[in-house]
Amino acid sequence: MRYCITDERLARIRQVLARRQKGLTLVIDNVHDPHNVSAILRSCDAFGVPSVHLYYTTSAFPVLGQKSSASARKWVMRTRHSDAASMYRGLKEQSFQVLATGFSERAKPLTDWDLSAPTAVILGNEHNGASPELAQVADGEIYIPMMGMVQSLNVSVAAAIILYEAWRQRWAKGMYDKASLSPEELALLEKDWVSR
Repeated sequence: MRYCITDERLARIRQVLARRQKGLTLVIDNVHDPHNVSAILRSCDAFGVPSVHLYYTTSAFPVLGQKSSASARKWVMRTRHSDAASMYRGLKEQSFQVLATGFSERAKPLTDWDLSAPTAVILGNEHNGASPELAQVADGEIYIPMMGMVQSLNVSVAAAIILYEAWRQRWAKGMYDKASLSPEELALLEKDWVSR
């Protein structure tokens, strides 16, 4: 089947793909609210995250609706995992630092981390935080400094703040000015996106 696409649409697809950050990803860890998952995916698309990892062992991946935030799932690839150790190994083989969100004694503020390095951030679920088996293997722990009485944020809000800080650091280094995906990866994604 042949798809018709305008020159403007093709140019937009190429521009967006050229800014995708191959070295930045999230691990969505048993987040059960579909609105939170949709909002996380929308932030990923906004900040150039090409793919996320889904770690669902205590609940099923939620059914996402058709609203605008849910439509971001078209533009962000998802890989499912059920084994923490193999997922961690795969990320380390790609030279990712793996950071879990949390508040333990080893946690450091978001701005203390170099998020321009290949980084995977584990976002724990709304009630229990990061799964123990993921928190144990993480290279470090990250938290968002807060000035109010409440010491936690909605998981989708936390994701957006973390991704904004990663964008800020990467933008300052010019990392959005050159493609991080290979020409072959760009061509495959362009072909896929044109058909959507």
